[in-house]
Amino acid sequence: MTARRGIIGIAVTGVVAAGAGLGLAGTANAATTTETVSVFTTDDSYTSSTRRNTNFGQADKLVVGRSAGETRLSYLKFAPKLTTGVTVTGAELRLPVDSKPIAATLTVHAVSTSWTENRITAANAPALGKAIASIKPKVTDTTLSFDLSNVVTRSGTYAFALKSAATTGVTRVRALEYGSATGGGPELRLTVAKKTTAPTTAPTTAPTTAPTTAPTQTAPSTAPTTVPPATTAPTTAPTTAAPVTTAPTTPAPTTPAPTTAPATGCTTDALLVPSCGVLWGAAAGGFTDTPRDQALKDWEALTGRTAAIFHQYHKGDEMFPTKAEIAMTRDPAKPRVLLLNWKIAYNTTWAKVAAGGQDARIDNWSAYVKQNYGTQKFFLALHHEPENDVNPTAGSGMTAKDYANMYRYVIKRLRANGVTNAINVIAYMGNEKWMAQSWWKDLYPGDDVVDWIGLDSYVSVEKGYYHYGDMGDILDRKPTGGGLGWYDWAVTNHPAKPIMVAEWGMYHRTSVKVDKAPAFSTVIPELKAHPKVKAVVYFDTAKDDEGDRDISVNSTASGLAAFKTVAADPMFDVTITQ
Repeated sequence: MTARRGIIGIAVTGVVAAGAGLGLAGTANAATTTETVSVFTTDDSYTSSTRRNTNFGQADKLVVGRSAGETRLSYLKFAPKLTTGVTVTGAELRLPVDSKPIAATLTVHAVSTSWTENRITAANAPALGKAIASIKPKVTDTTLSFDLSNVVTRSGTYAFALKSAATTGVTRVRALEYGSATGGGPELRLTVAKKTTAPTTAPTTAPTTAPTTAPTQTAPSTAPTTVPPATTAPTTAPTTAAPVTTAPTTPAPTTPAPTTAPATGCTTDALLVPSCGVLWGAAAGGFTDTPRDQALKDWEALTGRTAAIFHQYHKGDEMFPTKAEIAMTRDPAKPRVLLLNWKIAYNTTWAKVAAGGQDARIDNWSAYVKQNYGTQKFFLALHHEPENDVNPTAGSGMTAKDYANMYRYVIKRLRANGVTNAINVIAYMGNEKWMAQSWWKDLYPGDDVVDWIGLDSYVSVEKGYYHYGDMGDILDRKPTGGGLGWYDWAVTNHPAKPIMVAEWGMYHRTSVKVDKAPAFSTVIPELKAHPKVKAVVYFDTAKDDEGDRDISVNSTASGLAAFKTVAADPMFDVTITQ
């Protein structure tokens, strides 16, 4: 959540006129209008008592409570800016729940405003001030509401901590990153009043003509500070790139990228599809303080094979690949390609991106990529796992069709801007509940803008636990109610597209140790049984974003030994050809 939010989300959700006085004709009446104003967080994060130096500012959920000996607190910051003459008459903190809340008292505390979401940890978090509001939620609640009318009384900056009395479970609420700056995250809903003076006599004449031409405006050269209103998404991409501003530069390492490959053996083609075998990749060090490039190098040393795919995550106006990421792909001894996830709609909606609302963001990044990465190929996944963020309500800007429109628009604009080295991946969750939704089929943006079909899928190695299974379950989980499994769906509907398992992992709860060796032993046989899979990318972390799942390959010695056997298989002997 770095350099977040160039705007503070404020929306008027209702206006009621009150107190209109009776006056003489030709005079003015005093009146008071009341409005409901929504203000969204400028910063939000949570902390962990057992990971005291870890920052969770990038998480899209906030967590409070205690589980497996770990206590988590959440922090919120708001900065309402109201016009002169407006009086705050009420303030309500509203937190959208991500899953069933724990039926234990939740308390809001005042805290210092000195923290920022990209730096706060348990080690440096501000001390809790006095308790200012509390509730005991019901497990059926979908929104948690606190009355802060006695605290938020005017414009300013306000910071709060959320604490749960639960000792055997946690409550998760959605952070701003889950949705956008105009909805989906923590909300401070203010009731405001303003005195106005209105004429009691209507004007006797009205303009008789309308302007014959519409006013014009020049598109800004930098990203707008407010998100433009949603309009109908264009049906075609721009034929030329819009003017761009000079992008910040990252000096590239002088070592050139590998350009040739041996004449024999498995190599990659123009879309990085192996002629035989499977590309091996990883994202390592998730939810830790270790730099991701170093974490991957450590993981490679641990597992015994170079990760041909180095997976990284970015959002919004971030400029990437970074210097460190570029260096990882220009090591002649260890050739790698990048898999870059980009949440282009960060702080806005898919519909608004498709309508051109983030053209400056797209164009600035295009200029950066061309200047800093040239023609070196990389995988690009736009807003991976979109199912989890779909809001099927018409007009939400986040429907499945909005996602498909956004994807098409961005890829076509990138191409028009001269970014020709991006290999496009659509990365599904493949969760059985989402695959069963009527809108799931609408996510696909079209074969002309998709190069690879991707899947992010995990299984538990604890028998009887959620998603217990092996590599076959990762690849071909079936929709709720039946139907084609994910792999079968992909090869049936998109037979020409290679498949990438863009995230996969096998986990057990952090409170137990379960041998992953039996599950790891299924990887090679299942890949051989699913020949359209051309790349697999492991997501390795000892604790996931919620802190209760261990996805690491070395949680047990036997598990690590089994994983090293997988990594050593000649199936993954693929030489990258740029």
